[in-house]
Amino acid sequence: MDLAKFNFEPSAITDFMQSAIIDIGDELQLCVEVGGNPDHPPLLLIMGLGSQLVFWPDSFVKGLIDAGFFVIRFDNRDIGLSSKIARPFPRFPTNNVKMMLRMQVGLTNRHFPVAYNLFDMVEDTRRLLDKLALNNVYVVGASMGGMIAQILAAKYPKRVSTLGLMFTSNNKPFLPPPKPKQLQTLLSHPKTTQIDDVVAYGVWCMQRIGSPNHVDEEEVERLIRLRFERSYHPRGVLQQLQAILATGSIVKFDQKIKQPTIIIHGEKDGLVPSAHGRAIAKAIAHSEFHLIKDMGHDLAKPFIPKIVKLLADHYVKHA
Repeated sequence: MDLAKFNFEPSAITDFMQSAIIDIGDELQLCVEVGGNPDHPPLLLIMGLGSQLVFWPDSFVKGLIDAGFFVIRFDNRDIGLSSKIARPFPRFPTNNVKMMLRMQVGLTNRHFPVAYNLFDMVEDTRRLLDKLALNNVYVVGASMGGMIAQILAAKYPKRVSTLGLMFTSNNKPFLPPPKPKQLQTLLSHPKTTQIDDVVAYGVWCMQRIGSPNHVDEEEVERLIRLRFERSYHPRGVLQQLQAILATGSIVKFDQKIKQPTIIIHGEKDGLVPSAHGRAIAKAIAHSEFHLIKDMGHDLAKPFIPKIVKLLADHYVKHA
């Protein structure tokens, strides 16, 4: 991969990464960071709902680089330093709770007015791979990023060699919904848009969805302040949530996936309970499922070495 053509510069946030804004066409630009040897196998990280690329822990990214991968991470559309999606507010506001309930029982949400869906975000990722001239990529997605990864692997099998899915879902109807405490994080918001209230809210959310007894509040606060400084765009978070709800079940895509797939889920995940990971494992032939004891809906520090090893070993086994 020729990094020079994209004007990569040293990352302002991680000393072993390089950063660039890449135009993927259709008036969209993505903020992309890369690290490691470009001659090593490429591994693309796709982050979840409302989470900027900074939410991939440095130790996790460095672990993958040290394991022999060329790592690419990016801000999804509507988040971080990537393009924001503007659209007129609908005459009747989209009812997120109603959409959640409909998706839960398998009813379509396609008639609801939304800015975009997960298929649009899949195309963003595919265009990024086009720009980087990458094929046969190890794609690892977390939460919403795992949903994008599933569709990408099914639609573009030549682009994805290996698949890693972490604390994600295929949104099959009647799977267990978020537990009440974790559901609150999807339905609430900071008291104000001032940085201290945004930070307090972010810590409150991670205390509920993160790994019990393993949430590093100081690190969470640092990341949320960094996220705020890079770009605070709550409308983007809402539009990404609506993209998930408008897309609904992706089970039919799982049934098309032939790539070697590893699914990693936290035993203590109350936002996307582990039954969701098991449902993916059941839908994707010959996939592996690993349940991590005491892990929640995050990449808490104590679990990172094990997850990196699982992902690296999975690639080596199927290379």
